[in-house]
Amino acid sequence: MRRRLLAAAVLVVLLALAAITAASAPAKSQADSITVWLMVDAQNNWADAVQAATRQFQQQHPGVDVNVQYQTWGEHQTKFDAALAGGNAPDVKELGNTETVKYMANGALADLTAQKRSFPNSATWLQGLTESVTFNGKLYGVPYYAGARAVIYRTDLYRQAGVSTRAPQSLDQFVTNGQKLMKKFGTDRNFSALYFPGKNWYASMSFVYDYGGRIARFRNNRWEGALNSPQAIAGLTKLKSVVLSLSRASKTGDEANPQQALVFSKGKVGSFIGNGWEWPYSLDPKLGNPELAGKIGAYPMPSHIKGRYMPTFLGGSDLVVPATSKNRALAADWIKAYTDTASMTSIAKAGNIPNTTSLVAINAAKPTLAPFARAAKYSWFVPAAKNWANVESANVLQNMLVSIFTGRSSIKSAADRASSQITQILNESR
Repeated sequence: MRRRLLAAAVLVVLLALAAITAASAPAKSQADSITVWLMVDAQNNWADAVQAATRQFQQQHPGVDVNVQYQTWGEHQTKFDAALAGGNAPDVKELGNTETVKYMANGALADLTAQKRSFPNSATWLQGLTESVTFNGKLYGVPYYAGARAVIYRTDLYRQAGVSTRAPQSLDQFVTNGQKLMKKFGTDRNFSALYFPGKNWYASMSFVYDYGGRIARFRNNRWEGALNSPQAIAGLTKLKSVVLSLSRASKTGDEANPQQALVFSKGKVGSFIGNGWEWPYSLDPKLGNPELAGKIGAYPMPSHIKGRYMPTFLGGSDLVVPATSKNRALAADWIKAYTDTASMTSIAKAGNIPNTTSLVAINAAKPTLAPFARAAKYSWFVPAAKNWANVESANVLQNMLVSIFTGRSSIKSAADRASSQITQILNESR
């Protein structure tokens, strides 16, 4: 993230100039071809959906070729930055949804606001993905597919502790279940009913959003840190209670070091809040424990409101049209074909969460995907602010959480400090 941020800073002026030039140039209504950059995930897992979308597009635009080029995650941003600066960017580009903000803020993406209603299922797009393509109230991309977090748990340990393996209906019921696990297995000082390291800010902020809080708000043409609002404080208060009663993970550690799925595989964890890919990773024969196959389940993290799910952070991808494209109308039409119900159905059947809540049921037959798809119905995303990456790199949220969990600061004091830092960073001059 830091390397990408530094590279982006060098290119800001070039990107802005490219966007201005493109905005003033007349858009062509027709062309011989358009170029689409997708990540290799599509090539490896749902190439048929790409081909079907292209066929549909070409029925609408006979004689227009679609040149699909597949990119790798490690190099695609550097390549895209260079293409933007050189004026030879593709007409359609896939971006990781956490990457999109930088390009929206730099004016490098075409404004699609006027076309929003013409994109398939736009009224039911996943909230977290929609926020990732929205900047200053305008739409700069189309949600593609998502990844969500849910509670991954040991069904055998639940049964041994007398806990139902059915999903709890509220956060309080989840806590009660966890307390039963701690009573049964907690004499082992390394056991956690819920493994929750102190710096796990993605899962932590879900509590904030569940209680109606936010990380930051955009008001009066400026960003304001909002973690000290009454709603956010209520979420952080509940979070601290849950973590201190159910987790013995390091209060100063994070979920990646050591990787929480591998800690889970060692047998001293009842559950953790993880991504869909972490379930199979815990079974890895070299790093995890394949003997746990058949002893793992998942369900969406329950809300404090009975019958609802706690909002989850959505990762995933977006589809954008670079501002330098001379074929914006054609690019938008290809995206429409690629994100229509038929295409999203194919992508969902390949094992992904589609961009719309209307298709979540497609994943219902897959136990390793269905809970995460259900969780995605309620979601949140980081503030769409140009300087958000600087908040992450400064570890503002992580430091706040460590202060809260270790008791170094009161919840109010830690939240006040974090909100002040967020306000300052997000409003720093460009």
